[in-house]
Amino acid sequence: MQITESKSLNEECGVFGVFNAPDAARMTYFGLHALQHRGQEGAGIVARDEYGHLVGHRGLGLLSDVFSNEQYMEQLAGQAAIGHVRYATSGNRGLENIQPFLFQFEYEQLALAHNGNLTNAKSLHRMLEAEGAIFHSNSDTEILAHLIRRSQKPTLREQLVEALNLVQGGFAYVLLTNQALIAALDPNGFRPLVIGVLPNEGFVVASETCALDAIGATFYRDVLPGEVVWIDHNGIEIFSYTNQTQLSICSMEFVYFARPDSNIYGVNVHTARKTMGKLLAKEAYIEADMVIGVPNSSLSAASGYAEEANIPYELGLIKNQYVARTFIQPTQALREQGVRMKLSAVRKVVENKRVILVDDSIVRGTTSQRIVSLLKEAGAKEVHLRIAAPPLKYPCFYGIDIQTQQELIAANYTLAEMTEKIGADSLAFLSEEGLIAAINLPVSAPYQGLCMAYFNGDYPTPLYDYEAEFLQNKTQLRPIVLGEVK
Repeated sequence: MQITESKSLNEECGVFGVFNAPDAARMTYFGLHALQHRGQEGAGIVARDEYGHLVGHRGLGLLSDVFSNEQYMEQLAGQAAIGHVRYATSGNRGLENIQPFLFQFEYEQLALAHNGNLTNAKSLHRMLEAEGAIFHSNSDTEILAHLIRRSQKPTLREQLVEALNLVQGGFAYVLLTNQALIAALDPNGFRPLVIGVLPNEGFVVASETCALDAIGATFYRDVLPGEVVWIDHNGIEIFSYTNQTQLSICSMEFVYFARPDSNIYGVNVHTARKTMGKLLAKEAYIEADMVIGVPNSSLSAASGYAEEANIPYELGLIKNQYVARTFIQPTQALREQGVRMKLSAVRKVVENKRVILVDDSIVRGTTSQRIVSLLKEAGAKEVHLRIAAPPLKYPCFYGIDIQTQQELIAANYTLAEMTEKIGADSLAFLSEEGLIAAINLPVSAPYQGLCMAYFNGDYPTPLYDYEAEFLQNKTQLRPIVLGEVK
């Protein structure tokens, strides 16, 4: 296996919606800005104007690029809006796949934004096309709108419930109609989704609580698996569209994706990451002169490791904050160039020192290799790599852009082989038990409410369209026997 791609995981998307708020589109802009880390490939906003019509603007690039002209925001005047920042996990990266999608039905309009990935999208796409549906994108998001449109149920609410029971996989939907703002979460709650309340009694839905903080909204509660949130001029109503639910939220939200100031099911992300670092120090202690973290998502874990191990925490790596997160970049060449541009070692700090380097994950290994090399080129005497999560050995089918084991270094090499390829003096990962204990969700469910499939292959749902392909790929891998770092 050749490692060709740098940095970690590709995030899915971020969604935001607001109802009954003056200048809702601008508020959506600020909310999406707080969620920009979830997708830098494209952005869009759809607003409901004073006449009840839906109007939108979307484009490729960062939110600030898409809405660089104030005229775009002026065209989106109204008291309700939804927005989306995108990284492609389904469909190509053209403008036609940038959300929210806006549909014109016979008597009403519908705007739709989606965070996640459907595991039965191919099957549903074939079925809908056979029935005459015409798709305008190749994103799985559009499927929900076609399912709603084909339903024979008399009301939009019943049509939506029917459609939600047909789609499978990970999804957090936000919809805007001429009368209502609607949100829905999959039966496993793979993706986070929260509700906030504005001072003027308006309502907000967002992928993370950090977006609520950005606009001055008060956290109301998390959307639970299998729930629909229906907000209109009569207020807010929350109901379940299925009773077949089991919380399995993506553990990588806590490890890597979510902002450290966000809270997910009552657990602060920074606190969870710091505890990961502390437990990692207990499980994989080694003598060293300093602990450093890989900016920015690993800094919390690094501080926890240093505190538990009683080893000084130092600033040994500097990140150029004006370079986008490399895992978000849409091509391999851009990701690799991003790694070279964004990090540099502080020679005067690491020179002739034994360094413990804490990172959140290793996916393909190229970035870890590059960072270890940077530190050694700067004079570090030893570099001991500690990962604040278990080894990633299985693909994700619920909204993270890793769908083959061939691209995962831990699925193809032993621990000793990985250590050698990366160039570290030692390598160790946090255990599955340590990760679960660090997050410590207050729920009673398998893996304490976490999806741990990336680490152990125990998928909480059937894989549907991916099943045969996944099993075929899995048989092509050689057995992996993980060693132990002494």
